[in-house]
Amino acid sequence: MSPKNVIFKKTCKDKSVGVFMGKRDFVDRVDSVDPVDGVVLIDPEALAGRKVFVTLSCIFRYGRDDMDVIGIAFRRELYLSTRQVYPPLQDREKGVHTKTQAKLLRKLGNNAYPFFFEFPDNLPCSVALQPGPHDVGKQCAVEFEIKAFSAESQDAKVRKRSTVKLMIRKVQYAPDTQGAPPSVETIKDFLMSDKPLHVKVTLDKELYYHGETIHAHVNITNNSNKNIKNVVLSVDQVATVVLYSNDSYVKCVDIEDSGDSVSAGATLQKVYKLLPLLANNRERRGIALDGKLKHEDTNLASSSIVKEGVLKEVLGIMVSYKVMVKLIIGGMMGSSEVGLEVPFTLMHPKPEAVKESEMEDEMVFQEFKRSYLKGIIGAGDDDDEEGNVSGGDDMAPKEK
Repeated sequence: MSPKNVIFKKTCKDKSVGVFMGKRDFVDRVDSVDPVDGVVLIDPEALAGRKVFVTLSCIFRYGRDDMDVIGIAFRRELYLSTRQVYPPLQDREKGVHTKTQAKLLRKLGNNAYPFFFEFPDNLPCSVALQPGPHDVGKQCAVEFEIKAFSAESQDAKVRKRSTVKLMIRKVQYAPDTQGAPPSVETIKDFLMSDKPLHVKVTLDKELYYHGETIHAHVNITNNSNKNIKNVVLSVDQVATVVLYSNDSYVKCVDIEDSGDSVSAGATLQKVYKLLPLLANNRERRGIALDGKLKHEDTNLASSSIVKEGVLKEVLGIMVSYKVMVKLIIGGMMGSSEVGLEVPFTLMHPKPEAVKESEMEDEMVFQEFKRSYLKGIIGAGDDDDEEGNVSGGDDMAPKEK
C-alpha cells in the first residue's frame, strides 16, 4: 500500500491567507539541507488590495517572552528570509520546484501561489531545553518558523488576524557509516603502592540510535594495594549554549550504581548496560530535547554534527553524550575517585526515503489545530497568536 500524501494546512483568522505544506521535517545532511517548499492560497476579496509575503526564520529563544526587561527580548533572530508571493514577481510555473507544489497548484486553483526557501549551511538544528514541572511559557530553544501574512508592504505593520505561522523542524539523522568503537583507558598510581591500577572501558559501537541499549565493557586490573569499593556508570548529556554564553549543562540521563567491588590484587571484567531515555527524565529541568511539533512525543536531543568550517558560535545549542565510569577507591584518609569519559553519538536512524512517485495521488489534508499543542514543549507557533486557526471550509480545496 502506498504511503498517504499528507498535506499540512493552516489559515489565518481573516481567511485572506492559507498555507499548505507537504512536510514539516527538513533533513540536514551536513553537506546539504532539504529546501522548504509549499503553496499559499489567497482570497482576493479578503486581501482587499494587500500583498502577501512568506518568511522563513530561525529563532534562538533563551527566555520566556513575558520575561522581557526594559524592552529587551530574550530571543535572537539567527536567520530571516522573506519572499513576496502575491502579486507574483515571476510566472507561477517558474516558482514550482517540487511535484507536491505542482499537485497543490492543480488542486487549489488559480488563487494558489508557490513559495520556496533554501537553508544556509550554518544554522543549528531544532532543539529545546526541557522546562521544569511548574515552568510556563516558551523555554530556551532553537526554533524554525514559516510565516505567511498580508500587508500593504513588507515593512508595514502586520495584523495578527492576517498572519499564519507554522513551526517546522530542521533535523539530522545518523550517518551511513559507523565509526570505530570508542575505547578509553587509564593507569593510576597511588602513594605507598608499588603497582598501579589499570582501567579500560570500551563501548560496543560509536553510534547508537534512540532507544538502543549501550553495552560498556569494563576491564579493571587492580595491582595496587587499594580496594575499589564501588563501580558507578552513567550516561551524561552535555548541552552547550554556544550563542550567548558558552555555558555547558551536564545532565545525567541514566545511571548504573553496580555496587561491584574489586579488592587489591584482583581483576574485574564485566559488561554493563545503560539505556538513556526521556521517559526516565521527564521531570528534570534543562535536559536538551529534539524540537517537536503537534501532539507527537519527542526524545532526548540527538548529538550535534557540525559541517567543517562552520562557526560553532552561531549554532545555538550543541549537544553531545558520554559514558562516565567512576571507581570509588577506599583509603585510610577517606574515599577517592578514578574516572573515565567515553564519548559516543546518539541519533535517529535515517528513515527509508519515499519517492514522490510512490505517494498516493490523492492528497490528505490535515488541519493543524491549536488543541494539538496544549502543554507541548516547542508549541509556540499557536499559543500567542489569535490569528492562527485551522483552515475552515471556505479555504478548503475544491475538487477539480
